[in-house]
Amino acid sequence: MSAVSVEAPKILPRQEEVLTEEALGFLAELHERFTPRRDELLLARARRRREIAETGRLDFLPDTAHIREGEWRVAPAPPALQDRRVEITGPTDRKMTVNALNSGARVWLADFEDASSPTWENVIGGQLNLADAFRRRIDFTDERGKHYALRPDAELATAVMRPRGWHLDERHLKIGGRAVPGALVDFGLYFFHNARRLREIGKGPYFYLAKLESHHEARLWNDVFVFAQGALGVPQGTVRATVLIETITAAFEMEEILHELREHASGLNAGRWDYLFSIVKNFRDGGEKFVLPDRNSVTMTAPFMRAYTELLVRTCHKRGAHAIGGMAAFIPSRDAKVNTLAFQKVKSDKDREAGDGFDGSWVAHPGLVPVARESFDAVLGERPHQKDRLREDVHVTADELLAVDTTGARPTCEGLRNAIQVGTRYLQSWLAGRGAVAVFNLMEDVATAEISRSQIWQWINAEVVLADTGERVTRDFVRRVAADQLVAIRDEVGEDAFVSGDWQRAFDLLLRLSLEEGYVDFLTLPAYDLLP
Repeated sequence: MSAVSVEAPKILPRQEEVLTEEALGFLAELHERFTPRRDELLLARARRRREIAETGRLDFLPDTAHIREGEWRVAPAPPALQDRRVEITGPTDRKMTVNALNSGARVWLADFEDASSPTWENVIGGQLNLADAFRRRIDFTDERGKHYALRPDAELATAVMRPRGWHLDERHLKIGGRAVPGALVDFGLYFFHNARRLREIGKGPYFYLAKLESHHEARLWNDVFVFAQGALGVPQGTVRATVLIETITAAFEMEEILHELREHASGLNAGRWDYLFSIVKNFRDGGEKFVLPDRNSVTMTAPFMRAYTELLVRTCHKRGAHAIGGMAAFIPSRDAKVNTLAFQKVKSDKDREAGDGFDGSWVAHPGLVPVARESFDAVLGERPHQKDRLREDVHVTADELLAVDTTGARPTCEGLRNAIQVGTRYLQSWLAGRGAVAVFNLMEDVATAEISRSQIWQWINAEVVLADTGERVTRDFVRRVAADQLVAIRDEVGEDAFVSGDWQRAFDLLLRLSLEEGYVDFLTLPAYDLLP
């Protein structure tokens, strides 16, 4: 078996605790067994995308009808994942680790994916922080001298770790000159160092799986779980996985995905921005029917989004899995009026989810945990979930999932300006190593930048006419609007901060990806090359 070579920009404090000889050997086994299949599945994604371009259609798979029609259920949820009424999300830096575990949420999505910039410091530091947290040896003091530590007598949130998607590699760890997939690095190091300890404290190695595009990709994860448990002597079925249904192709394979993971599955999650990003990516040349309006006008109550979320709840409860709702991204501010309005919107959103049958939902800030909990407490009471609500009234068709043109809204110049502003601000932070970023009172992650640049690209290529100005979106028009937004950012942050913060580089990357004739599948691929 080939050895893993570490080609990092620098040796970090305590790095040797993560990259032990045994842990690297485990990564090498994962890589040699599963990377070739990962590569084949990425090629299958490209083939499917070409088929969608040729037909302009997606439908439920005829070859797997027997799975959708069969009688089967996923394995029962372990005690630590029975009640998931509020989940908090965030990166695995030291401060967030303490705050998330102390937040009062039932679950913390410990994120190595969209809320984390994959710098070497974040990849290794996140592993150390989680290992320290599970052994209750973590604390943090910020630059103001404020100290953060785990509450000794409080019930801590259950960590559910989200590794990177299948498409991303970890260039600092290589075997035979080939980078190891980031998904296997994040999963492998976490599982190797924590699986046994988590079982000792009454929990387990639990995962969120991101950006799956088919049940074949779920099958690969299931095989990874089976191998990992066997290799480390962990009982089969200890792993639990919740899958984010955040691609339009996966929305047509929810039951098949649960079926592939049925001994390890614990639920599905309904996102928003990545789902919209996936629609643009797959139907980007589908004409006006698939043009999305301003991102903030596409709410979860849009007909095609309602179809998606109701199908998810029905699918999960039919198969005994948890249905987890989307993100409340608002960040409480010092403005009482802003907070009042935002809390009302969050409560309305969480009331809708609980009323629709979801078993829990996401928030991005500890201050929103009580708001979301109130909505779900009102429906659940003392029950841990509402999987007995089978939603047999729901019957979703392929046409309903693809009815993108039913929002009743159109693109605007204000939406274009917002996409440029938010995309630039997010990428500036991401390139500086911060993956969870506060922008205009919302906590944003990579999905925000993806939908921003994808919509600009789509509006150009569809030759959209903006509803508020009547102007046609062309590359030259976008350049003019973008130049004005960059000036506004420079004026806001000041010349010195603009230069030292490398704002121009972030702006140039966003504009390049938005204006290129060819569409880049994931902006993190070229952006990763700009990280140290």
